[in-house]
Amino acid sequence: MPSQISDEVALDAYSQAVISAAERVSPAVVNVEVRNGNKTGTGAGSGFVFTPDGFILTNSHVVHDANQIHVAFPDGQKFAADRVGDDPETDLAVIRITAPHLTPVVWGDSNRLKVGQLVVAIGNPYGFQCTVTAGVVSALGRSLRSKPGHLIDNVIQTDAALNPGNSGGPLVTSHGEVVGVNTAVILPAQGICFAIAINTAQFVAGRLIKDGKIRRSYIGVGGQNVPLHRRLVRWHNLPVESGIFVVSVESGSPAERAGMREGDIIIGFNDQAVPDIDALHRILTENQLGVRAVLAVMRGTEKLMLDVVPTGR
Repeated sequence: MPSQISDEVALDAYSQAVISAAERVSPAVVNVEVRNGNKTGTGAGSGFVFTPDGFILTNSHVVHDANQIHVAFPDGQKFAADRVGDDPETDLAVIRITAPHLTPVVWGDSNRLKVGQLVVAIGNPYGFQCTVTAGVVSALGRSLRSKPGHLIDNVIQTDAALNPGNSGGPLVTSHGEVVGVNTAVILPAQGICFAIAINTAQFVAGRLIKDGKIRRSYIGVGGQNVPLHRRLVRWHNLPVESGIFVVSVESGSPAERAGMREGDIIIGFNDQAVPDIDALHRILTENQLGVRAVLAVMRGTEKLMLDVVPTGR
């Protein structure tokens, strides 16, 4: 009997966590309807309000070719939207509506996520408004190719069910904080879904609001965040305790020409510490195009300084 009560309490707590997260975030989630270019067809996805004055985050592939965008809220209200900017390299876009009494989401911190943590996905799969699914964080630091073929780093893998139409919707913690932007599923596999980390999305959204696009340099590596061994940090007196493990080096890329190898760990760019992929992305969106720089990397127990010249894609 005690174990039965315990199970019931645990299930009730799980249900309440999902209910609470959904109730907190659902008012900000919209169905994004688009008409594309000169085509007669329409498309749809999801998005969510992240400022009180109507800025909405969604996927680039949902709105990239759209010449008409409308968003619909769960209460039936519908508004025309303008595309502020989009970034195919991260599959993120910002659109904007003019509407009163908006309830924006609360940002979470995707760097604090743990594998196994409960997450909730909210969106509009196949047009079914405000559908809620729940699962766990299956893995962190994945790399994923966007629809145009760009490699997106630091992606969250989850088994919270996603379907066509979920693209652009929020991935949420049990506290109702948005930690990802749902973006893709692997078909025909089941339970393998992906979301862009919200720390990346916040940075991209800010740049899109400011400039409408992101001009970034390119060095040609795929990587994932990893902790550094404490002995290495102490021995080399490193300014970081984590870095970017190089999973792949593209042929003919600036990184390959610089002598970078798979298995290296990037820890610095010029005089700036690089503890994670988001930090490197921020640096590469500054004025680094064509300017020689020094990459600090760990190769085994050795610290190396590699000369690299970032280029445009």
